[in-house]
Amino acid sequence: MAVMLATGLWGLDRGGMWGDESVTFQVAQRTVPQIWRLLHDVDAVHGLYYLIMHAVLTVHPGEVVLRLPSVCAATATAGLVAALGVRLAGPRVGLWAGLLYAITPMTGHYAQEGRSYALVAAGVAGATLLLLRAVDGAGGRAWWPYGTVVALTCVLHELAVPVLGAHALTLALLRVPRRVWSGWGRAAVAVVLLLLPLVWVSQGQSGQVAWLVPPGWDRVERLARHFSPGPAGPVFWGSLLLMALGLRERRTAAVALPLLLVPPGILMTVSQVRPLYHDRYVLYALAGASLLVAAGAGRVAGALGRPMRFEGRRVRFEGRRMWFEGWQVRFGGQRTRAARRRAQAFVGVTGALALTVTFLHQLPVYRQDRSAAHRPDNLAVVSALAVSRMRPGDPVLFVPSVGRLAALAYPKGFRRARDIALRESAPRSGTLWGREATPGELRRRLASVDRVWVVAERSALDPRRSPPDPVERAKLAVLAEGFTVREEHVREEHVREEHVREEHVREEHVREEHVREEHVREEHVRDDVLLRLYVRRPPGDSSPGDTPAEDTPPDEPPREPADGRSPGVPAGAPARGAPAPG
Repeated sequence: MAVMLATGLWGLDRGGMWGDESVTFQVAQRTVPQIWRLLHDVDAVHGLYYLIMHAVLTVHPGEVVLRLPSVCAATATAGLVAALGVRLAGPRVGLWAGLLYAITPMTGHYAQEGRSYALVAAGVAGATLLLLRAVDGAGGRAWWPYGTVVALTCVLHELAVPVLGAHALTLALLRVPRRVWSGWGRAAVAVVLLLLPLVWVSQGQSGQVAWLVPPGWDRVERLARHFSPGPAGPVFWGSLLLMALGLRERRTAAVALPLLLVPPGILMTVSQVRPLYHDRYVLYALAGASLLVAAGAGRVAGALGRPMRFEGRRVRFEGRRMWFEGWQVRFGGQRTRAARRRAQAFVGVTGALALTVTFLHQLPVYRQDRSAAHRPDNLAVVSALAVSRMRPGDPVLFVPSVGRLAALAYPKGFRRARDIALRESAPRSGTLWGREATPGELRRRLASVDRVWVVAERSALDPRRSPPDPVERAKLAVLAEGFTVREEHVREEHVREEHVREEHVREEHVREEHVREEHVREEHVRDDVLLRLYVRRPPGDSSPGDTPAEDTPPDEPPREPADGRSPGVPAGAPARGAPAPG
């Protein structure tokens, strides 16, 4: 737990939130009635988490505080995984399992996210431990704590429900008596009945995960690498080997293997018909991988500590005696037991040191993950650039409207600007990023301005796409018909000045190129996020719109976002849906 806490706190303040975190940040700061109204439209699956974060951010609304619950949850999960290992295979395996969970890069990634996934992982680990206690305990009362934790975990995130399937398979592999099945069945039915209203509401919001695609074998391989303490090389292959050896430990495998395979398997299978799968939705299954690898390592250590053989003859210990080739040798039994304890301690410490070396070997991966550039976007950079570029009263247009998350998370950068498309704010409208004007009203508003700043995704400005939302189509049409990007205007002015004295033209060219280079350098907030100034097209200019990303060669196909979202859906947009923004 100490290792997980230190890893989670390391680099926690990375200097900016990305889209999904900004949703948590701005929704959690609304009033409870406003949050309740929002859940009727979107994000019902995250309702409990938003209420928890509402209480947390009441103490202090900040990025570090936003992520602290995830750090604490990951710390608790590491301890629970260790407790599972102790209960299943002893202290040594428990120590290694907890450390494996703590140093896995995927764990550290979501321990620093202002989202619910680390909390769900803690709930599943706690429920699994309570399951084992209920199996070993007596009476029906032991199932009440189990049912309560599973229910809260599934309400916290709807796609934690497959853990019930994993626990059912665990009971089957353990061959528990009928009374245990009866107790578990009552708890599982109660959980399902409690979740039915949430499932019904979230079905109406399923469009939020329309960007997901059916997973293929490449996603299976990627998940396997994410579940390893090292995504490649000897660490990855060594983990797979130890995991295979861990399957020989029957009781541990009966708990860890279903937890590892059943939830991802269910979601990937369902996603072939209706895509619902993403790696973060099954973060809680990582505990099964850590337990199996630790069990395999424990089996190797146990084999090394077995009685030694020399040329087919066996050395046997019996009380205070040692037998070798039929001869009996007496020695102090207390010293033998002390030597065995020292040997076991040595093996345990050696395993911990091996994990430390693994962590140090993966240090560049951890450092990269703690950079804001490693997230899909950095809304703080967008806001900071807006402060330096925009003038008081400048109109700003977000393409698509989800880009308004930058202004909601960091309002300082857009305080002086005028959101020209906004009709009703997000909190008042009960939406994530507000309601916008109708296409006709938007055209009238844009007709009254000569310059407008555009915050957009590069893919959203591609002229070959036609967004389904009529407001988004109107934005692109107006920009193409009546506006041009600022540096194009600068180049046209330069052409009109080409008959001036040669020296003056050369100096002006150098100056304008410097301005253009500076502007281009600043407008690219990230590779996929742009801040551009559009100005009114000169009268009589009938050239086609300059809406497309100018830096993309004409023959280059539109670039797909790295995370598989459909064109035009921002990389920083909340991974919304059933379960909504991720």
